[in-house]
Amino acid sequence: MTAGSPFGRALCTPGARAGLALLALLVLAALAGPALLPDPTAQPDVLGGAGLPPGTTHPLGTDQLSRDVLARLVSGARISLTVALLSVALAVTIGTLVGLLAGYAGGWVDAVLMRLVDAALAIPRLFLLLLLLAAWDRIPLWALVVTIGATGWLATSRVVRAEVRRLATEPFVLGAEALGAGPMRVAFRHLLPNALGPVLVSATLGVGNVILLEAGLSFLGLGVQPPKPSWGGMIFDARETMHAAPWTMLAPGIAIAVTVLAVNLVGEALRRATEQGS
Repeated sequence: MTAGSPFGRALCTPGARAGLALLALLVLAALAGPALLPDPTAQPDVLGGAGLPPGTTHPLGTDQLSRDVLARLVSGARISLTVALLSVALAVTIGTLVGLLAGYAGGWVDAVLMRLVDAALAIPRLFLLLLLLAAWDRIPLWALVVTIGATGWLATSRVVRAEVRRLATEPFVLGAEALGAGPMRVAFRHLLPNALGPVLVSATLGVGNVILLEAGLSFLGLGVQPPKPSWGGMIFDARETMHAAPWTMLAPGIAIAVTVLAVNLVGEALRRATEQGS
């Protein structure tokens, strides 16, 4: 990664470095957690061990069912990051392909695809997700990933389309077409690599949005299902004990805020670096 690339320029900013450091710590904790922490679903002493404050045995205390809050927080990090990364990867893939096709084909293909995108954008995403997820009694994790990803590609397709239309008139694209390069080669060899800057920014910022979205859905009982811990589910479980044991709600709330902040710091740095390089 060179200093002249958007990612290299973004790394030169303090915000991006701080965000990457926070994300690295989160990933490290998520990977090492299972070997170092107790079972996040274990309830060793529901009567005597419930609602214990932070201490040496339980660094972040226990919840109302005597489960270790730190273990559940780290396990929830694995689930939240997995859902966010896979959902964003699916959404970016679909959006990039649709935007690439619309921007390069033009004409009626562009008109039809973009009108469909405009119509879909008119429907609030959260409302659509609530309708889809409410049909499941206990939604599997893979279905949650597919549902979130399949409803999150619309904005990416418009960004890619605009970038492809701009690049389509550049000399290197016109030269490739003049030399006899086919549409597939021009699209995937020349247009797509040069349009990845905005896609990378969109994907990075999308991770933070999906983490918030997954936490909200889990809080409503439509996301990750118990006994699997999730940050939104932990906040929901802590509603009745938040006054007597505030750490059960503060821990996942702070984790969500810090993670989204870290992702947005990296995404904002990438956005500025991309704009400076264009």
